[in-house]
Amino acid sequence: MVGRGPVNQEIYDSLLLLQHRGQDSTGIATAERSGVFHLAKARGQVREAFRTRDMRSLLGEIGLGHVRYATKGTASSEEEAQPFYVNAPYGIVLVHNGNLTNTRELTDELFHTDRRHLNTSSDTELLVNILANELQAVISGLQLDPEQVFQAVSRVHDRAEGSYAAIALIAGYGLLAFRDPFGIRPLIIGTRKAKEGGYEWVVASESLVLENAGFEVVRDVEPGEAVFIDLEGRLHTKQCAKDPKLVPCSFEYVYLARPDSVMNGISVYEARLRLGDRLADTIAKYTPKDAIDVVMPIPDSSRPAAMQVARKLGIEYREGFYKNRYVGRTFIMPGQAIRKKSVRQKLNAMSTEFKGKNVLLIDDSIVRGTTSKEIIQMARDAGAKTVTFASAAPPVRYPHVYGINMPSRHELVAHGRTIPEIAEELGADYMVFQEVEDLKAAILEGSPDVEDLDMSCFDGRYITGTVSEEYLAWVEGSQES
Repeated sequence: MVGRGPVNQEIYDSLLLLQHRGQDSTGIATAERSGVFHLAKARGQVREAFRTRDMRSLLGEIGLGHVRYATKGTASSEEEAQPFYVNAPYGIVLVHNGNLTNTRELTDELFHTDRRHLNTSSDTELLVNILANELQAVISGLQLDPEQVFQAVSRVHDRAEGSYAAIALIAGYGLLAFRDPFGIRPLIIGTRKAKEGGYEWVVASESLVLENAGFEVVRDVEPGEAVFIDLEGRLHTKQCAKDPKLVPCSFEYVYLARPDSVMNGISVYEARLRLGDRLADTIAKYTPKDAIDVVMPIPDSSRPAAMQVARKLGIEYREGFYKNRYVGRTFIMPGQAIRKKSVRQKLNAMSTEFKGKNVLLIDDSIVRGTTSKEIIQMARDAGAKTVTFASAAPPVRYPHVYGINMPSRHELVAHGRTIPEIAEELGADYMVFQEVEDLKAAILEGSPDVEDLDMSCFDGRYITGTVSEEYLAWVEGSQES
């Protein structure tokens, strides 16, 4: 965020809105015009991480923040919390959403060629060091200008593989944001007029941040594009990739993003409604007509799809689960034991809604199956006569390497199993999944500008083209060790 006054409180408020994107740790960095940085980060959620003394120390009119969801490194390690900082050739603080897929090669290059030392296994620390190194390589004078920044980002694109939506502060110069050449992870720009005159700017993962703070949505950062906002509030942009193509992550629309956000011109809420419409057709095709009395969502992200399923099938929609909103999202919690324990803390089945009924439960996706199995048993314990379980997403059969933590194939309940075998494993009477092509069509219907999606966890096609069987085996081994 680049403001005309202190930005610490607005960054804090924005992180509260983005808490669903990560609950492991959080951090805020601000900078004064002189180039002095102030940094605060800690484990846990935003409300518990920052104290009054932390906020008072975050001085400056420019800053950034991050909520972490561990996909690399250790979830509980404070050292892995973002932002990351380097002090040469300029002070740079960076946050990053995504996963680099050539971390082994980059780590070797940074140590042996670039002579840079890494303190953690975080690919965000890798990225900030690569950016710093490429800025060092293009400096041609005493002052850093936007064109040199864009040259450095072009060189980052040449070296980094995978997904990355990054925001960085460069001491004494301004804020830089850039997105990988496929635009896998989201990034959007907003602006508003400042009371003191001129313009203030924000770059965020989701549009709801802009709307909540009174910013006007300008546009999404293009895949491969770099955006530089100087200390005077001037916006500079340039396409820095050789062959960019917009292929956003489908899982953002299925699960990760908040429904009130718009990403790449596609409303997340409306995409989930369309997923429900198409899922209803599949349910009607594979489920006996008299096997369903009521349709129920697994709150909250599956609610739009469940409402559409009920409407299209002409079956009563009911809310059978009460959600404890003070427990985190089970899918992004580390460890099977923690996830399993948290399901019954998070959801309570109301027996009056289940007793003696043939129930159709709708969830947004089924990944490891731990949560789904517990929920199906809860429905039976509450008196359900039969339980049909449907997923608004197709079976997750492959690892997701671009920023969603599902690396090990043996953890995926759908990997190597047929749909009847999945139903048996989870304890459902019937199991229905969204068709892969229906998922793609439902999301893409929202925008003529998006021609393709990364659906690698569903179809095994990795859009960057550099994900090998050897790499997948290495990721699984490193996550389990």
